[in-house]
Amino acid sequence: MEKFIARVRNGRLVLDAPTDLPDGTEIELAPMDDLPLTPEERRQLDAAIELGIAQIERGEGIPAEEVIRRLRARA
Repeated sequence: MEKFIARVRNGRLVLDAPTDLPDGTEIELAPMDDLPLTPEERRQLDAAIELGIAQIERGEGIPAEEVIRRLRARA
C-alpha cells in the first residue's frame, strides 16, 4: 500500500512524488487536521501502519474474510 502526501497549490491537490497508480484510480484524501489525534497518537498510528505493511510484505497477513469470520465468532 502506497502512502500519499499531497499539498494544496492554487486550489489543487498536488502529490509530492509520482505514482504508478493507473489512470482513473480513485483515492480518498482527508486533511490530517481532521483526525482527532495528538502528535504522539499520530506517530503511533503511522508506526502501526508501517508495521502492518511490513508484515503483509513478509506474508504474515491474513485474508480480510478470515478477520471478519473471527470478529463475527466473538459476537
